[in-house]
Amino acid sequence: MCRVMFLSCLVFQRTLLRYYLFEGLRYVWLSRKGAFCSVRYRRHCCVIDGMNCFRRSLYGANLIDVPVKSYMKLLVEEILNPFYVFQVFSVILWTIDTYYIYASIIVFISFISIGISLYETRKQSVTLRSMARFVTNVTIRRDSGQEECVSSEDLVPGDCLIIPQEGLLLPCDAALLAGECLVNESMLTGESVPVLKTSLPAVDRKYSSDSERRHTLFCGTQLIQAKGGRPGGAGAVAVVTSTGFFTAKGNLVSSILYPQPIDFRFYKDAFKFLFILGFFALIGSIYIFVVLYKAQVTWLELIIRSLDIVTIAVPPALPAAITAGTIYAQNRLKSEGVFCISPPRINVCGKVSLFCFDKTGTLTEDGLDVWGVVEAGPAGFSELVPDPQQLPAGPMLSGLACCHTVTLLRGQPIGDPLELMMVESTGWGCFESMSLPGVYCPRLFRRQGQSQAVAIVGRFPFSSALQRMSVVTVDRGGRSALAFIKGAPEMVASLCRPETVPSQFASELRNFSSEGLRVLALGCKTVDSSQLHFFEVEKDMQFLGFLMMKNQVKKESGEVINILTAAQVRNVMVTGDNILTAVSVAKSCGMVAPEEKVIYVIANPHTARSMPTLKFSLQDGGSAAAHSSEVGGFGYHLAINGKSFAALCDYFPDDLPKVLMRATVFARMSPDQKTQLVKELQKLNYRVGMCGDGANDCGALRAADVGVSLSEAEASVASPFTSKTQNISCVPLLIREGRCSLVTSFSLFRYMALYSLIQFISVIILSTVSTSPGDWQFVFWDLVLVTVLALVMGMGGPSLVLHPHRPPASLLALPVLGSLFIHTCLIALGQLAALFITKSQDWFVPLNSTVFGTKNLPNMENTSVFALSGFQYIIMAIAVTKGYPHKKPLYHNCESSETLYKHALDDQTINPVSSRLLPSQVLIDLGILNCLRLLRGTHPSKKQYKLLNNVLSESSSWPPLNQTLTPRNHTVVSIS
Repeated sequence: MCRVMFLSCLVFQRTLLRYYLFEGLRYVWLSRKGAFCSVRYRRHCCVIDGMNCFRRSLYGANLIDVPVKSYMKLLVEEILNPFYVFQVFSVILWTIDTYYIYASIIVFISFISIGISLYETRKQSVTLRSMARFVTNVTIRRDSGQEECVSSEDLVPGDCLIIPQEGLLLPCDAALLAGECLVNESMLTGESVPVLKTSLPAVDRKYSSDSERRHTLFCGTQLIQAKGGRPGGAGAVAVVTSTGFFTAKGNLVSSILYPQPIDFRFYKDAFKFLFILGFFALIGSIYIFVVLYKAQVTWLELIIRSLDIVTIAVPPALPAAITAGTIYAQNRLKSEGVFCISPPRINVCGKVSLFCFDKTGTLTEDGLDVWGVVEAGPAGFSELVPDPQQLPAGPMLSGLACCHTVTLLRGQPIGDPLELMMVESTGWGCFESMSLPGVYCPRLFRRQGQSQAVAIVGRFPFSSALQRMSVVTVDRGGRSALAFIKGAPEMVASLCRPETVPSQFASELRNFSSEGLRVLALGCKTVDSSQLHFFEVEKDMQFLGFLMMKNQVKKESGEVINILTAAQVRNVMVTGDNILTAVSVAKSCGMVAPEEKVIYVIANPHTARSMPTLKFSLQDGGSAAAHSSEVGGFGYHLAINGKSFAALCDYFPDDLPKVLMRATVFARMSPDQKTQLVKELQKLNYRVGMCGDGANDCGALRAADVGVSLSEAEASVASPFTSKTQNISCVPLLIREGRCSLVTSFSLFRYMALYSLIQFISVIILSTVSTSPGDWQFVFWDLVLVTVLALVMGMGGPSLVLHPHRPPASLLALPVLGSLFIHTCLIALGQLAALFITKSQDWFVPLNSTVFGTKNLPNMENTSVFALSGFQYIIMAIAVTKGYPHKKPLYHNCESSETLYKHALDDQTINPVSSRLLPSQVLIDLGILNCLRLLRGTHPSKKQYKLLNNVLSESSSWPPLNQTLTPRNHTVVSIS
């Protein structure tokens, strides 16, 4: 209300409009709130006369305008990047120090790098802009009732949009007011099956696009056809709710332009480590300053040499080098049909410790086969009818034929695979007719060979939150209006009259669900066709019976689950289906072993007549004592439904972490509950992955650390990863590539750090003896050796087997720092040994100590240190490029092996020395570092799920079987 009053004030008192733009979103100053607030649609705005011009000023143009910067502006921004600022500083320093050749080569390479970077950046901006920017002509209806063709750029929230029968590519978000639309939403959800959108019900509640998705048309989606909303049955009517970056498409573009930072320890430690190298550079600068001061060199040379050591000790290319492994992994994933819009998340894949899977379409096949029907009657359930065509004419058969959202597109039925199979099993067909008076383009359904037809005059599509859908039908002539409901059996039964629900309802449902069948319930009642409010339609129904469908588990599901289990990646099923069906599928795909028990978590919320309760019930109904040994030894899995999960979160927060630790099946979960589950698991320090079909899993896919959408689209707003392979075989591939990328990033980071330290030590030693490396020597080190080796080191592919242990993510851990320290010591000792051995030879000729730096080149001191350091670069490349167990061995990387072999043959005189240094890597990894670990001792993990797992493994009293617990008297297992 505050915002509406503010708008009126602006219109009638000509108050100045104050706003700013942030990431494409407009924020307007609200004096009553004393703050800037985002501009969002309010339904009151469209009913005030004379507000059109003001609304255009308030909301701005309906454009998702991606800025494309000029090359000059991009060049300035690129040069101001810390990497290039440091590079410019270094080049100036090298030029003053007469390193003209090296400085020129670096400048040349930098210009090429900047040019490629500017071209790719602008190309991506142009591509994104062409995808995001869309302007077309649309028809809107004014307050006077007159229709007008305007540019979509002029649309503002509150405009009444006329959608033509042939559909269009929607330029805004809109709520459907009249008619139906068939929409392709693959760009947003990854769902390849078109979705039927129906008109917004006339209810007195605040509109939200999240809760009213079935009635909302989203920007960027393709409207295939529209009907039933205008005279003659052609087209539909909608009201614009969001424009520009506030739309769903704008959200997708914004997520690409302004990605959220990733909370990953590896990236944080990488920048912290630069400060460690900076500390070494400071020590080196002080040492060089003292040495040169004693040598009485000029002040200019003293300052230049002291600063030059900084450019050696802190490699500016270090942050860029560690992304090489990610780039290689992204290219390999793309070749396997897995697309990524957030490359930094590839490394996060390597640390995934828990993966959530949707059931239908992910673990099981999309298509279902009708298994049979049982009708309900006064005497209970009838015998199973395997073929619905054998049903007698009546409400059950009509309900199966009509209670769906199947529609015709160019004469072909299209819709959800389950509903298509259901309609096909009845033997009824679908055709268009204009014969019913007062109903625009109804869809008639009749049995083949019969003239009697039934028309659908109203639909309330399926909602995951409501767990049901309903339709209103009439027979030919508009008489005998019947409402049908279809959905989850528990939900449908709750909306039916109790006397129509057979007493065997629970037992029959349990029997069918335990066999892994998908069970749907149907109901009906007579209604007044003029009153199509779903609150009136969906109550006091007559229970009709069950429809059972067989959903086969994909053959790849069991194999993948076994691979992940062997790799100690925990598997969890999150589905909207019945809990017994979910448990059966979990057993079929290997999430629950045959010898393991399933304990059902039953939590009831607080009511006026009862306290909140929590109960753990064994699957087979056995006694608690009979199975105490299995429970105490963690030979069990918990299963919980959405209703109990909500009560557990609200009334039993102390038990929630323990249930999450042991639960494998989460059934009847709404989309919001799936998202909440992912976030609760993340609170236990799990790195959570989520794999789904993208339809009802969008929130969970975005909330997870690694979201994988099984979709034909190459990119969608649903998740950072999209797989064209319609099974979960992409999950182990993604984890293997993530681990390989993380190990490669570690290797390249260590190598770049050691490269700086090798060169740092070489310069310190040579400066001590009044000399320094030459221009071409720096070129050989940096370009011929290090750059080539760093590029080929990242080319090795992932191991074919997932190892039980995940790679480390901390660069500041003892193994990394200890290894770098020991290697640095050995490098220094090796170079000093080479220098002293050279000096001890009879043929040694000392350098001219009266001059300093490159003026006394060539000399034997320089040659000995330079030659050995070249082999140290090669040896370190081999030492830090570890394959086992997350990456293929080095010999599988042909480019790397060939490069190392060629460099090793450059100088045979040092080969015997360098060959003896390779066994030292084994000594470091298996000997010295293990000794350091023993001295440090073992520290308990800081991850909450590991601590909680240890506590639960030692507790034989949890879960308390077959006991009714309340928030006051339940047992608490705490973590100290």
